[in-house]
Amino acid sequence: MVENGSREMRGGARDVVQWGKAVGVLVLTSVLAGCSHLHWPQWPWRHKPTPPPEVHELDETSEGGAAASFPQYWMRNTLVVDLQGVSGTGSVTLKPREHTEWPIRVAFKVMPGSVGELEVKAVQRTVLPITTSGTKPIVLELTPGTFSMKTTQMVVSWGPNTTPAE
Repeated sequence: MVENGSREMRGGARDVVQWGKAVGVLVLTSVLAGCSHLHWPQWPWRHKPTPPPEVHELDETSEGGAAASFPQYWMRNTLVVDLQGVSGTGSVTLKPREHTEWPIRVAFKVMPGSVGELEVKAVQRTVLPITTSGTKPIVLELTPGTFSMKTTQMVVSWGPNTTPAE
């Protein structure tokens, strides 16, 4: 009898353990389903950074004299004129706003392959070739001496690469 009783006890203990496992799985499933609407931690490398605020430091006019609108923003102490949307050929004339001066540094943001080169005419003429490979925008900074604080305007033209291949 004792053996029978202990066997029954062992069998009853197994039933309790199995029942406990089933309840545990049910509770865990309910908790996970309830928490599924919560936001998980936001890791800084998983989301695009917020774009810098746009500014209006330079007046822009198109070839015909109409006002152009290319985004401008500061990247540290460099004014970046965003030309990512340009393609084909064209130009824009840049001038400092009335009663202001040129920024110390100027750069242009372009997409590789959208145009072949940028030509900048100010105190000096500078040609900036644009690579055809790549999927991320690139920033091309003007070298010192391309323009001076006394420069009245800067003409930026874009088009196919006219520089012969080496």
